[in-house]
Amino acid sequence: MIETDAEAQAAESPFAETDLIITTDDLSKIFGMETAVDHLNLEVPRGATFGFIGPSGCGKTTTVRLLLGVYKPSSGTARVLGRDPQHFARREREKIGYMPQLFVLYPELTVWENLNFAASLYGVSWRRSERLHELLALVELTEHRNKLVEHISGGMRRRLSMAAALVHDPQLLFLDEPTAGIDPVLRRTFWDYFERLQEKGRTLFVTTQYVGEAAYCDYVGVMMNGRLLTVDTPTELRRRALGGDVVELETETYLAPALVEQLKDQQPAVKETSRPSDRTLHLVVDDASTAMPALLGWLQQQDIRIVSVTQFLPPFDDVFVRLIEQAQDDVA
Repeated sequence: MIETDAEAQAAESPFAETDLIITTDDLSKIFGMETAVDHLNLEVPRGATFGFIGPSGCGKTTTVRLLLGVYKPSSGTARVLGRDPQHFARREREKIGYMPQLFVLYPELTVWENLNFAASLYGVSWRRSERLHELLALVELTEHRNKLVEHISGGMRRRLSMAAALVHDPQLLFLDEPTAGIDPVLRRTFWDYFERLQEKGRTLFVTTQYVGEAAYCDYVGVMMNGRLLTVDTPTELRRRALGGDVVELETETYLAPALVEQLKDQQPAVKETSRPSDRTLHLVVDDASTAMPALLGWLQQQDIRIVSVTQFLPPFDDVFVRLIEQAQDDVA
């Protein structure tokens, strides 16, 4: 778990300093009267996939641009690859790949020419043609390689931007909404490729509008109104949003409310219950793996016929909504 609130910042970091590829200390960015990023404290370990989620306009893209040195902070500091992004040398920039939200390549060039140009900028020479063909196959643009970019769709341009960000095999990859406008099958292909990159030791910093993609990440940061609400693993964020693990109990017959109350009274591990259907019960517990055997034993003692007892993993969209609602309640 990576802590971000004021109390936790005083605690010892769970990572050795040499393991961190990105750190920020009260990083802020103000545009006029608007605070886009508000005292951001963040640690990203080397070799991790870090997901950055939040409502539109919450400060995700501004954060990425601060970490890249595109924007100068209004206050606070950032270190990326051990250096202030405002003072990146060429060797640091060559280790970074960046896919922006906006398309910044050249409409008057072909798909192949754009990708070849990006490779030239990074000095890719060894087996360049093979590398370009590999990336075009990944983003499913091989048959469109000779088309002018001005004649391809917005989704295809996103895929070309992805290929350009990957062309020099960077150590650190910033992907700002990489799967926006991409069909679900290709999104899954991209995430499979991201996993392979991570296995090679690469670090990925990914903003996404598809909240469910957070489940693919090692750590997830949740932003709202320019502030980082929390950073944790997907598993721990689920627990935080729901108050613990959720055990789904399905029985052959209807469980009467009186029996449910008896279960809560006699099983202290059960913190709360809800009923999705007549024969299904959701039980919130601290830890599902330790609670389920006791629950199963109690139900059998009551002669209740059980169809299944499993840990329920709600969609990450639901987790995100709960986290945002909790944050709004805290402010109120």
